[in-house]
Amino acid sequence: MSLSKVKSLLKGLYASASPQARDLEFLLGLDGHLAQREIFEFADGVRRASVGEGIFLRGVIEFSNFCRNRCFYCGLHSGNGRLIRYRLSQEKILNSVSHIAESGIKTVVLQSGDDPGMAREWLSDIIRDIKMRLDIAVTLSVGERDYQDYKAWRQAGADRYLLKIETSDPALYSSLHYGMDFKRRLECLRDLKELGYQTGSGNIIGLKGQTLESIAGDIAFFKKEGFEMLGIGPFIPHSETPLAGQQKGEAGLTLRAVALTRIVLKSANIPATTALGVHDADYRARALRCGANVLMVNFTPREYRGLYQIYPGKGYLEGASEGWLSGASKITHDSGRFIDYSRGDAALNRGEPEYV
Repeated sequence: MSLSKVKSLLKGLYASASPQARDLEFLLGLDGHLAQREIFEFADGVRRASVGEGIFLRGVIEFSNFCRNRCFYCGLHSGNGRLIRYRLSQEKILNSVSHIAESGIKTVVLQSGDDPGMAREWLSDIIRDIKMRLDIAVTLSVGERDYQDYKAWRQAGADRYLLKIETSDPALYSSLHYGMDFKRRLECLRDLKELGYQTGSGNIIGLKGQTLESIAGDIAFFKKEGFEMLGIGPFIPHSETPLAGQQKGEAGLTLRAVALTRIVLKSANIPATTALGVHDADYRARALRCGANVLMVNFTPREYRGLYQIYPGKGYLEGASEGWLSGASKITHDSGRFIDYSRGDAALNRGEPEYV
């Protein structure tokens, strides 16, 4: 196919309120250098027009690795008997939040497994304390909870919530999530939106049984739901999971998915995910050149970081060391951008940008 035809398809996706899955599937499959460059450059232009040149930083605290679920791709799954479990105290969490604020980062991400031992009021107290003391956005990523939990945390001051769908294909979802309900996942995402959270989701590229058609369906799903944040990363196998022997998700395909998601959702916040930092090379700078606009910095106390094993060797910038800023600066420099130390709230309420 000619490059003019590729660009025509890209313009059509950009302009469409309901992008065609067949067009997304076709573009996802274009791994030739020239076609891929066309996709990436178009996405970079959409990113520039929609959210600007700044790269937002998020300070992540992984406060618990307990999880009730048995997702086949995740090292935190409840069947991993070799994993030492931990749950940080309120004091340790708040100390880490203070380090984030002192570093100039305006968003904290409180992340855990789907921890059945985490009480609603315990987390509410932490959120209230943060909001009372600091001018900082609070993002939660603690899994599926009931409506009253989500409501209480929103009332306590939480601003955003991340809950990845992982795949929008119900059959594929069921094959990878033992005992979990796809409809329940959708219900949680819609509860979060109803409560006024800036809501994030995302997918994993390279899951066993996944097709280009299902990835295209994911991007169309993201558009339909209007998510304000999207995390898209490659599958990284973990030795203590049922998918230990699978190949890593393809980096090029992951980057094309990032690019097409930017073109379709325009103003969403899209991180250069940590999984892109631990592939056969560090692809985060490349992700920032094809649509991404966020970097994650790890402020989990050092002695616990190796225990949060969603996948091995997570590619966070390490915020507890003085080296994190130089690491962020290198990635930022390689992408030709700059660090934006503002909160980085979702820009979807600013209207559609003018680009093409």
